[in-house]
Amino acid sequence: MTSFPSSGPVKLATNLADSALSKALKAGEVSSDLALLDFCGPATANQGFKPMVREGKFDAGELAVVTYMQALDYGKPLVLLPATMVGRFQHQFFVCRKERAPMDPKTLEGKQVAVRSYTQTTGVWVRGILQDEYGVDLGKLKWLCWDDPHLAEYTDPADLVTRAPTGGRTLNDIALAGEADAVIPAADLLAQSDMHTVVENPDEAGRRWGEKYGCGHINHMFAIHSDLPKERPDVVREIFRMLKESKARAGLPKAGEIDQLPFGFDDCFRSLDLITRYAFEQKVVKKRYRPEELFDAMTIKLV
Repeated sequence: MTSFPSSGPVKLATNLADSALSKALKAGEVSSDLALLDFCGPATANQGFKPMVREGKFDAGELAVVTYMQALDYGKPLVLLPATMVGRFQHQFFVCRKERAPMDPKTLEGKQVAVRSYTQTTGVWVRGILQDEYGVDLGKLKWLCWDDPHLAEYTDPADLVTRAPTGGRTLNDIALAGEADAVIPAADLLAQSDMHTVVENPDEAGRRWGEKYGCGHINHMFAIHSDLPKERPDVVREIFRMLKESKARAGLPKAGEIDQLPFGFDDCFRSLDLITRYAFEQKVVKKRYRPEELFDAMTIKLV
């Protein structure tokens, strides 16, 4: 069991991406005498997710919300703060060859879709959109995947997922060749002129989603070792304060825009209520988590 100092400052190995939200914090413009965040994660924060949940390499940091739910499934000593690090509407992250666009998503039933990992949070959101907004039967989609899940204990559903051969062609190769009917891409593939979003006018589709559901799509939140709120709630309050202040210094959210980076349980609730349902329905987690189950008695009260 990790034991933190009972008083005074606490140094925490932290994995946090460079972003508008984190800029003031990582530049030292926002700081604390109690919570000393050692930003020792990889340059790309999601490369730190596996070490965080498999090895306990980081005491604190951003974590994909679906990865966190799987960590709960397998008893990893982590707990969320109600602090969103990455959020966005996901409609733009579903693409196909341009000659196939625009595409009625319903026509993808029985066809192959490529994604880095079946458990990827973006993928869970996209499948939820396909189901709720376009009536797609998710049981009829076939997924071609490359990466292992972040949680070693989890196994992809064999009836839905085929693993791409190790050392073979990449997701981008398959996508650009048109050998998958649609793809959930990384940013570099989005920039390819041969690719087009499956959903026409994704920005407008996202705006309509926000109006309908009253929220954006939470991707990453801030997680900490679950012993920290029990042993040092003062340090946890400082972490939350710094994150919130760093966000405010970035001028987020912009005037007139939905807050894609909500803080506080009440503001996170609607998005979390959707992603917890989607993750369960898609066989990514063992149970349907209630949003309040993602926090402990201390962190759920942070505002």
